[in-house]
Amino acid sequence: MTIVRPIIPTRLLAVLMLVLACAAAPARAQDAAAPFDGDLQRLAEILGTLHYLRGICGSNEGAKWRNQMQALIDAETPAGERRARMIAGFNRGYNGFQQTYRTCTPAAMVAIRRYIDEGSKISRDLTARYAN
Repeated sequence: MTIVRPIIPTRLLAVLMLVLACAAAPARAQDAAAPFDGDLQRLAEILGTLHYLRGICGSNEGAKWRNQMQALIDAETPAGERRARMIAGFNRGYNGFQQTYRTCTPAAMVAIRRYIDEGSKISRDLTARYAN
């Protein structure tokens, strides 16, 4: 059985655009919720999911998705509860799929494609709304 891996570079670019948009966002109170926090938490959950699923599906990406999460945190510089919520989202995505998938299956591959699409959409939407 041949596993087809989705092409990611353009989608990765979308995630990086989000990171840059967050870095350009104006300063705000450390624990105050930003208007886009819900989207950032969802993106964190997607990154955690991809970190797990791409690993079991033999993508050979190592810590790519975890590194993307770290880049998002570094760009956004959340503190306190905001930081904890973002990290919890990443862990929720990782752990949720770890309990469901032990090996790569066709359903896991479909999930990967859907989560990459959703993450790309969130990144594009946030960049369009909040980038300077």
